[in-house]
Amino acid sequence: MAASPSISIAIVGSGGAGALTTGNSLLEAACAIGWHGLFTRTLGPQIRGGEAAALVRLAVHPVECLPDRFDLLIGIDWLNAHRFGSEIQVTPGTLVISDPQGGDPPPMVTRSGARIVEIPMKQMAKAIRDGRPNMIALGIAGRLLGLGVDQVVAPIAKRLADKGPAAIEASQAGIKVGFGVAAGIDFGMQLAAPSASATRRWLLSGNEATALGAIRGGVRFAAAYPITPATEVLEWLAPSLAKVGGVLLQAEDELAAINMIIGSSFGGTPALTATSGPGLSLMIEALGLATSAEIPIVVVDVMRGGPSTGIPTKSEQADLNIAVYGLHGDAPHLVLAPQSIGDCMFTTQWATYLAETLQSPAIVLSDQFMGQARAAIDRPADVAFIGARSVATDIVGAYERYALAANGISPMAIPGTRGGQYTADGLTHSERGIPTSGAADHRAQLDKRRDKLEHFNFGDHWAMVEGAGDLAVLTWGSVTSSAREAIGRAAADGINARLIAPRLLLPTQPERLQAALDGVKRILVVEQTHGGQFHRYLRAHYDLPAQVRVLNRPGPVPITAGEVYRAITEWR
Repeated sequence: MAASPSISIAIVGSGGAGALTTGNSLLEAACAIGWHGLFTRTLGPQIRGGEAAALVRLAVHPVECLPDRFDLLIGIDWLNAHRFGSEIQVTPGTLVISDPQGGDPPPMVTRSGARIVEIPMKQMAKAIRDGRPNMIALGIAGRLLGLGVDQVVAPIAKRLADKGPAAIEASQAGIKVGFGVAAGIDFGMQLAAPSASATRRWLLSGNEATALGAIRGGVRFAAAYPITPATEVLEWLAPSLAKVGGVLLQAEDELAAINMIIGSSFGGTPALTATSGPGLSLMIEALGLATSAEIPIVVVDVMRGGPSTGIPTKSEQADLNIAVYGLHGDAPHLVLAPQSIGDCMFTTQWATYLAETLQSPAIVLSDQFMGQARAAIDRPADVAFIGARSVATDIVGAYERYALAANGISPMAIPGTRGGQYTADGLTHSERGIPTSGAADHRAQLDKRRDKLEHFNFGDHWAMVEGAGDLAVLTWGSVTSSAREAIGRAAADGINARLIAPRLLLPTQPERLQAALDGVKRILVVEQTHGGQFHRYLRAHYDLPAQVRVLNRPGPVPITAGEVYRAITEWR
């Protein structure tokens, strides 16, 4: 049996069937032995309850995107599973485990030519006191992947530790039954054994990585109103901030949340809020206030399908326009986008550093796919980006909070500083902060806020640039992972392409992109929007080669590496 580069598993079930617990536990078991992996969930249109599917991809190398097709599909039951037909690609090479008591398999299975093996998981579970079919499904998956019983039981035992020995014993019994029944099934696939020197991997979600990056960057206050799919950022921050002397406060709404963090930062404490598209819309006016008053804050937008309520449980990149252009007036600010689950930590830490250093609001555009997916990754490298706000001390004479400094960054007096009183509001002001309608003051402060961002040296972190060739794949955010894998596949076929994925979206970096595009004749723009927002943004701000093609579509189904690979190979 030849080793496969990766194996992908989908586990489907109705509400309460435990499909997500099964997938999460499978990832944890694989992570513990040294494999890489990715787990994400897909749900129906409701936020809680109803049908669910766990999508897991395991490999001996890093994986950050979903597969083109699934090798193993386990249906704990098939209630409303047809809703996942566009997300779970089943082929003749897929092994399907189906419970005959779980309803009829959906068309995505019956029309695929896949091999179906029926196993009465519900009936088997009834023979175990407090047994559950999903534990039998977990045992089946573990056995087919070549894991040991103890390796599969370990994460479940940890998860159920507070429920007592009986719950653990019932789950262990179910897992063993699953192992036994799977022993006679020929899966035909296996992963190579992890290297003996493989280090224990980090297992975290993008939202957790975002929260960790905020704390590493110096954030010590957070205020937010819960919203899918950003709530996990707040859930992780609540106890973690307390450990470092910080505080999280649940606000009554998004308007209150952003004004609370503006107040915290004005008082000298770096602050953050996390939201999604509808919440960001409510925060726009206050973002303008932070821009005008030059108060550093970080707003994390975990994007979802829109407009309006849209699809709260699915991913999209369609908040780009509002993040870049949404503030009224000329309001230069920072917009950044992480490129993977692990990069959520780095980008949020960097965003905090930039906001503090440049005294500017920063918007971080994550999305549902990265935010709620979990991955087994190598420990990210430690970076030294910690907030470095210029603070006014030893003030002599009249304090000019908004003085026209050479680098555009004027020292900020913390309340209580002797002689450091000033007005911080949204009115046009003089260098001292006194409200004015004078044209000269208005122009001077507009120039100041613009120039401090445009003249700052953002270094090599502005984008990920990899590979060579006269074809460039230009993308951003979570789609970066699919594009990178696609470029790797193309290289194996002798087709060279380079990847350019901006992490810093605003302020724009025309000179750096020009250098990254040196020798490029054709560009493939890839994005997860209906209207091609990223392509239009690039056209508005950058000089691109004449030959540009666009691969764009909205959510909820992520763009796969296979789609990008086909676009590359078709345009040779």
